[in-house]
Amino acid sequence: MPKTGIIPPGTGTPIAPFSPGTLADGIVYVSGTLAFDKDNNIAHPGDAEAQTRHVLETIKSVIETAGGSMEDVTMNHIFLKDWADYAAMNKVYAEYFPGEKPARYCITCGLVRPAALVEIATVAHIGKA
Repeated sequence: MPKTGIIPPGTGTPIAPFSPGTLADGIVYVSGTLAFDKDNNIAHPGDAEAQTRHVLETIKSVIETAGGSMEDVTMNHIFLKDWADYAAMNKVYAEYFPGEKPARYCITCGLVRPAALVEIATVAHIGKA
C-alpha cells in the first residue's frame, strides 16, 4: 500500500527518524507529538494546559496538511508525565473535540524530554486518497 509522509509547512526537523504524520489509504497516523518550539525545545514548561493546546494545534496542522480536519479524528493515545495534569489536559482537549468524541486512552509515563508534560498520538480517517 502506498503511503505519504505528512510534513506541515514550517515544521522543524524531527528529533528522531520519523515523519510528523503518514497518510495511507485515507488514514492519517500522527506521530506522538510533544509541545516543541521551532528549535525543538519544549514550549510552555510547567504548563500542561498550554502544552496540550500546542500539541493539539500541531496535530491539527498535520491532519489539515493531509486534507482532513479534527472532526476526522477517530483515536487519540494520550501520555502524561503526571496524573496531576489530567484535569488541565482534559480542559483543553474538550475544546478540540466538542462534538462526537474520538476513542482514546490515557496513561502516565516518562516522556522523551524532561520538561514535556503531555504527548498525544492520533489516528484520523479522512476518506480514500
